[in-house]
Amino acid sequence: MMRSTSSTYGKNRAVHTAAALLAGALALSLTACGGDDDNNSGGGSQATATETGTTVTLPKLDGKSLEVAAVWTGTEQANFKKVLAEFEKRTGAKVTFVPAQDPIVNFLGSKIAGGQPPDIAMLPQPGAIKQAVDKKWAKPLGAEALKELQENYSQGWQDIGKVDGKQYGVYYKAANKSLIWYNAQVFENAGATEPKTWDELLTTAQTVYDSGVTPFSVGGADGWTLTDWFENVYLSQAGPEKYDQLAKHEIKWTDPSVKDALTTLAQVWGKKDYVAGGATGALQTDFPASVTQVFTGGDQPKAGMVYEGDFSQVNIVQAGAKVGTDAKVFPFPAVGDTAPVVSGGDAAVILKDSEAAQALATFLASPDAATVQAKLGGYLSPNKNVADSAYPNAVQQRMAKALIAAGDDFRFDMSDQAPQAFGGTPGKGEWKALQDFLKNPKDIAGTQQKLEADAAAAYGG
Repeated sequence: MMRSTSSTYGKNRAVHTAAALLAGALALSLTACGGDDDNNSGGGSQATATETGTTVTLPKLDGKSLEVAAVWTGTEQANFKKVLAEFEKRTGAKVTFVPAQDPIVNFLGSKIAGGQPPDIAMLPQPGAIKQAVDKKWAKPLGAEALKELQENYSQGWQDIGKVDGKQYGVYYKAANKSLIWYNAQVFENAGATEPKTWDELLTTAQTVYDSGVTPFSVGGADGWTLTDWFENVYLSQAGPEKYDQLAKHEIKWTDPSVKDALTTLAQVWGKKDYVAGGATGALQTDFPASVTQVFTGGDQPKAGMVYEGDFSQVNIVQAGAKVGTDAKVFPFPAVGDTAPVVSGGDAAVILKDSEAAQALATFLASPDAATVQAKLGGYLSPNKNVADSAYPNAVQQRMAKALIAAGDDFRFDMSDQAPQAFGGTPGKGEWKALQDFLKNPKDIAGTQQKLEADAAAAYGG
């Protein structure tokens, strides 16, 4: 989940090139790789990449303490704590992880009002960075952190952490949100094949359905999963220029392009028995359960496929399935001329400026921090100097290569570019409108009107 402010990352540049790079790399290699957790990819993205060495010098911070707030839970939180432990080991500082609630800006507001802001917050929306700057919470990055960013990140990933030309965010975590995971045994039993186009996806879904398995699992209890579905369909069908316009509310949600995307989505969401549990069941299924129910139940799981990003691997492993063998993946199919490439990310932003906070931001911008979490799986870094071999399996290594190969040419998650009241709040705005649409996919016009009314209020007209 993420959102944004400036149009830098939304350039109308060679998105089709990025789509070819990402979708092509994934299509050619992801499902071809075996499930062995091998690390024999032979080196990193660049010659400077190192898997175990120290690439950044950090100050001694004995006696200093820091708090880092993020919405991460479960395995994701546990893995990030290992990164913080490495920082503690290198500096002598004590770092405490503070669990935050969504929306994190509201959580931070209450902490700041109480005089207890965390030193650093991991913000899952570019728009949240702007809010933090506008409220005068965020502090600019210092020279050392800027140096790490410039050495390790493409310009596009630097730019989405800027507000009014000043760098506030370090994009520590990235996501490829244009993937559909599937149960390999279900596909094999059904004789189903990986689709490259939306029409082929519908054919594959019918093949899976005919074999006695519900085609799709949808985590409708978490509205952000539904916005991700919409964004992939919309980007591929309407194109990058329209995507940028809708992201900035330069066109209305009543635009015919939105009607087209919702009509396309209804071909899955509105098809009887295509969604596990029907609309009612999907709306009671959170994201983790939407993944695990595809990879449990033997030959009769609750569904054969689930759409979501690379981070789904954490939940796949929790289900006892092996990525690359039991769980395979294909790029989100092309609805229009080109397959979509939607990305997201989480940025470290300093709220209490200090030597220790700047040092932690510097560490998070380095290959050293990302390498710790990359080895643990379920994580991608936009840091181009993380060794490919740091990732624990061939599937993830290829995802990482594709992400880096895209350079500046990607589209950031649309709902995360919106004001949080519209694109990032449970039970409100786009999340709620799309949940209502999942419940009643025939009401396309009503859904558009609700989306536009909420967007107009949130964007201020």
